[in-house]
Amino acid sequence: MTTAPPLRQEEAPKKLPATVVALGWVSLLTDAASDMIYPLVPELLRQIGGGPLWLGWFEGVAELVATSMKVVSGRLSDEPRRRKPLIALGYGLAALTRPLFAVVSAPLHAVLIRAIDRVGKGMRGPPRDAMVAGAVPEGQRGHAFGFHRMMDNFGGVLGPILAFLLLWGLHLPLRTVFALAVVPGLAAVLVVLLFVRDPALDAATPREDEGPTKQAAANAGPTKIPAEAWRYLAALFVFSLACSGDLFLLRRMSDLGLSPAFVPIVWISLQFGKGLLNVPGGRASDRYGRKRVLALSWVLYGITYVGFGFATSWIGAWVWLGLYAAHYGLAEGGQRALLAELVPASIRGRAFGYQLAIEGAAVLLANVLFGLAYERASAPVAFAAAGAVALVGALLLLLLVKASPKNTKASA
Repeated sequence: MTTAPPLRQEEAPKKLPATVVALGWVSLLTDAASDMIYPLVPELLRQIGGGPLWLGWFEGVAELVATSMKVVSGRLSDEPRRRKPLIALGYGLAALTRPLFAVVSAPLHAVLIRAIDRVGKGMRGPPRDAMVAGAVPEGQRGHAFGFHRMMDNFGGVLGPILAFLLLWGLHLPLRTVFALAVVPGLAAVLVVLLFVRDPALDAATPREDEGPTKQAAANAGPTKIPAEAWRYLAALFVFSLACSGDLFLLRRMSDLGLSPAFVPIVWISLQFGKGLLNVPGGRASDRYGRKRVLALSWVLYGITYVGFGFATSWIGAWVWLGLYAAHYGLAEGGQRALLAELVPASIRGRAFGYQLAIEGAAVLLANVLFGLAYERASAPVAFAAAGAVALVGALLLLLLVKASPKNTKASA
């Protein structure tokens, strides 16, 4: 045999393509803009008369709006020429919408602005994920998605630091900080326009680590999502029913005595913990298998949510928050990489659209039901119920989804 053997997963190139790196910086800047204001939303809602149920609507309605956009955007992004315009439009819409929080006067206004912001998220998510998946070899996808999520979460560190400096350093009003979030948001759009290019548009660069024959077959490949992928998405839907917004974690810690001055610090610690673990978690899914690492992360989520609900002090809850960050580090890279390997390249955009839409629909229910349980029953009941649902999702993942032979070392 004169042909070189395929790369084993642990031998995949460590250097990520320029497009993946650029998209990482886009996410960092976008999340810096978002998280300048996101941890401050509970306080803003409190000032204008919104309680825990309004937090549920704030998160849930936004996901409902984004869900429909994700399906449409996913189908459009199967055509590579449409990906960059969709990404730029999605980030641009969000950048111009967030500063409108500076003028809200009622909880409903905040919900509507958040919904428009999430329209932008729905536009950009599927084409961005399809671009990342197609830019790297199969054995490097966990690393690539982990890097992207790391940059996203480090943006979540930078944003609250900026908010802290503006609020407590320069003593700017809360609403002025919301208005200034436009600056990093527009910087993200500029990076998209100048530095992001889909490798699939370059005829000399295959979208996959495949030969020309396989590439041509992929372009004219199947149009239906395989059954194995639907089983995975079913398990993901159940798990996502446990995924209420992180604002509830901040609300819980505030109820346990956390001072508003420390809320940005707590948020920074959460995002920093996620970011530190995203790349190691993504590489773990490359090395040890997507399903195994993902199931472990979902179990960890369930355990930490139960612990969070029964914490008796905000310091104790902060400890559980560290374990919660570990869940994200393990899950965020492999969660999308697993789907990328269960569907052919020709329909990967719509598959990511379905995935994001399914997550969004489940999160809508999760946020509204969690808000009701928190307000009408108690915080421990709400957190314990969500933790139990997460464990059921992990069990379904193990039972319904076969380990992909493409991400096991034996098959390399």
